[in-house]
Amino acid sequence: MLQSESYETQKNRNVLTYLEKDTSRVVMDTYGSVQNGGYRSTVYGDEDDEDLCINSNSGYSPDCRGNYFNDGITKIDFVLVWEVKKKKSKRQKVRSTYQEMEREEKDSAKINLFNKHEKWRNKFVKNLQNAGLLMEKDTTVSEKKSIHYLKVSAPWDVLVYYAEELSLRAPLQAQPNPCMNMSEAILGKLSIPNMMTEYVPNRPVDYYTCPFRKSKLDKFLGSKNHESYFTNTQRHRIVYEILATTVYGKRKRTQIGIDRLLNENVFASAFPLHEGSYELPDYDVPPENLNPRQSLYKYWARWSKWYRYQPLDHIREYFGEKIAIYFAWLGFYTTWLLPAAIVGTLVFISGLMSMNTSKPAEEICNSSNQYLMCPLCDTCDTWNISEICSMAKLGYLFDHPGTVFFSIFMSFWAVTFLEYWKRKNATLAHHWDSINFEEEEERPRPEFAARAPMMEQNPVTGIKEPYFPEKDRLSRIITGSMVIIIMLFVVMIFLVTVIMYRGIISVMMYHTGNAILMTQAGNIANISSSLVNLILILLMGQVYTSLAEKLTRWEMHRTQTQFEDALTFKVFVFQFVNFYSSPFYVAFVKGRFVGYPGHYGKLFGMRNEDCGSGGCLIELAQQLFIIMVGKQIIGNIEEFAIPKLKAWRQKRKLAIVRGSQICQEPKRWEDDNELIPSEGLFDEYLEMVLQFGFITIFVAAFPLAPLFALLNNWVEIRLDAQKFVCEYRRPVAERAQDIGVWFNILEALAQLSVIINAFLIAFTSEFLPRLLYQYEYNVHMDGYINFTLAYAPNSYVQSNHTTCRYKAFRDPDGNLMLFYWKLLAVRLGFIIAFEHVVFFILRIIDWMVPDIPESLEVKMKRERYLAKQALADNQDVYLSWLSLFIVLGMSRSWLVCHSFMFSLMREQCHQLTELLLWLDGIKYATFCHASLNL
Repeated sequence: MLQSESYETQKNRNVLTYLEKDTSRVVMDTYGSVQNGGYRSTVYGDEDDEDLCINSNSGYSPDCRGNYFNDGITKIDFVLVWEVKKKKSKRQKVRSTYQEMEREEKDSAKINLFNKHEKWRNKFVKNLQNAGLLMEKDTTVSEKKSIHYLKVSAPWDVLVYYAEELSLRAPLQAQPNPCMNMSEAILGKLSIPNMMTEYVPNRPVDYYTCPFRKSKLDKFLGSKNHESYFTNTQRHRIVYEILATTVYGKRKRTQIGIDRLLNENVFASAFPLHEGSYELPDYDVPPENLNPRQSLYKYWARWSKWYRYQPLDHIREYFGEKIAIYFAWLGFYTTWLLPAAIVGTLVFISGLMSMNTSKPAEEICNSSNQYLMCPLCDTCDTWNISEICSMAKLGYLFDHPGTVFFSIFMSFWAVTFLEYWKRKNATLAHHWDSINFEEEEERPRPEFAARAPMMEQNPVTGIKEPYFPEKDRLSRIITGSMVIIIMLFVVMIFLVTVIMYRGIISVMMYHTGNAILMTQAGNIANISSSLVNLILILLMGQVYTSLAEKLTRWEMHRTQTQFEDALTFKVFVFQFVNFYSSPFYVAFVKGRFVGYPGHYGKLFGMRNEDCGSGGCLIELAQQLFIIMVGKQIIGNIEEFAIPKLKAWRQKRKLAIVRGSQICQEPKRWEDDNELIPSEGLFDEYLEMVLQFGFITIFVAAFPLAPLFALLNNWVEIRLDAQKFVCEYRRPVAERAQDIGVWFNILEALAQLSVIINAFLIAFTSEFLPRLLYQYEYNVHMDGYINFTLAYAPNSYVQSNHTTCRYKAFRDPDGNLMLFYWKLLAVRLGFIIAFEHVVFFILRIIDWMVPDIPESLEVKMKRERYLAKQALADNQDVYLSWLSLFIVLGMSRSWLVCHSFMFSLMREQCHQLTELLLWLDGIKYATFCHASLNL
């Protein structure tokens, strides 16, 4: 790909790579090896490809565990791994002719597959060499199989070429690192000691940058130091780009790239190396001498750092912008949860303190046998309302005026949080040189390329590539949507099952005859059904996520971005219904269709559920607590245990192979191969987005939700940090400027939370009925309980039933009272007013808080100015020569263009030619074009 390379690069390559033509040196009992330890194909009958040999580990190695080739100088940028099982010794057994033929067919198929993979691998490696990459091979051999490690490095010329191709950013001028934490700036101005800050050594320097240009290399800081000019993550990105675009088979069949080779099992894995072990040495070492991985572990991934700021610049330098943006967002979200948790806790405490002063609860407790209530089921007896005294007080804990205030507060909190995240995101994107990042034309996914039925020309690149007809994809998407709808109906079926379970448990508890069980029958049924519901939710989530992945693959999306967006939509819609359907039922359906004595509504022969003795809001709080906190506990246990189990299994599998090695200390690439592949950020974002829904949508019923979310996130940050630093292989650094489609989902949840909380306060809470009663009847709430209890209809009493009371605004004939219709009008008016006022204030907040801070705009202008100066420094010379062309006239201008063409930038040459055309020097411009093409 490079047109030319320096003498030093060619010399180094000749040392590290060479072609071996002597077939007599092949060792027949070891796959892919030659006598001196080099790499060699063992594909027989393949005469088209030349034999290929790469330097292997032989002789003295100055750093057995380092990230360098054996020369101790050449950096390892990537490692390709493949495994080869050794042939088992054949045992002579008596077989029938059919069995013998079947065995031979299987062996023949295995040999053909083996040879095909070997041929692809050889061609791929050879093309990597042609692209300019340096390689070295290492092999671990055991009795059963051998593991081959191909270490890949990019020399300077390759790095420079692809840095320009990928539009990497080049440093122009150093600048002070910005303060990334708002609390740090505030505490600093107030001169208050900040226990959250901590010095982390070797913080990356911040620069004004511009797009990399090879012709302007001398203008960039540090360009003379070839070893350290490109960061390790940039080197990994460049090498991965080469690996992803290198042909290994036939280009017409899009047999291109390492991703498809991994899918075809030609390679077992491909990864960049971690920069040493994360374990800290037993002896004292200056912090500046720790490797980057050890620094991240010491200052970030340890549990003792739960209250410290995250070293985001170090995370970005080691893992890339995409992972760093996730941790930046998670830390920012966790920080903003702190005020929400404080206010929510204060609201809960205020309810706790005023619980005994509630007038309605006091009336219930002092009513004795005054209010005889109607039976709760067809086989139950009447009961006195005074029996639920404790539950009435507890219900006030979650249903008092403070919860209304908190729901309004959380609506403002959610939108303000998102607005300030935009500012934070813009600052980070500029600081990390990704603010104007746009993904290049994406390549087709390997699975898409392998399964696409036809080829079509890409309108952007002009290259033929795999194609799947849009009509066929649309039909598959519609079919997949039908499957989603069916799965949503399955969730509804499980919800109905839980409702019936709750009714059965209530009746069973009541018929025990135990006074405590009879009084608490509703609570026992509600809590146990919530636990059952949580188990069903988690099981259905696992099943559906697996199904959604298969459906999305079947839909044949061309690019990885399209695939991830489709998968995100499917999984989020299902998980939204899966997690929130039960709380929605309790909040807006339960108790609405009960009926009244003599005319009860029934479902499958069972009376429709009514809200418990403490009201629906306390049941909703119980549901939210069990589902939200239970999911967090189970999720954290999974995140802690499963990666360790996977890593233990991987180490155990590879320990058998490594056990026969003479060198007892494993090499760096062997250690990293024992780690598990990174599972990406999809599950992490999904978990946090669902949590965001819990703390915003139903916050009026559960003011402690932000507190539990805060506690969980403190654990989540360190769990995720330990996974990436200690358990995962190092992922390829990816660029990103925001959190992607997840931000749109968060905005939708924030808007939805305003509407849901308005309906929750209006129809589920007792806030508005109490307010209307105070306005129309009694300010001090005297007689409120008696007012809310209706008498059983005469028809019910006449059918051999005792006169009893039930909660409703109905007259003795069962008809709705005027107060009910007034209350309905108040409720609807409250919803409209609440929504309009809140949304209006939210728009003002959106308008007042700019997405990009003013200080950042100044920095961006400064950066553009420096970039213009660096990339256009010969503009004055260019204009001078243009004036000379005009003065000399058309007869000499072509000579000047021809002689000076190679001293100008190529882009300016084209501009100059266009100006000559404009000056009507068409024939002379033709000479310039000819000169340019030479």
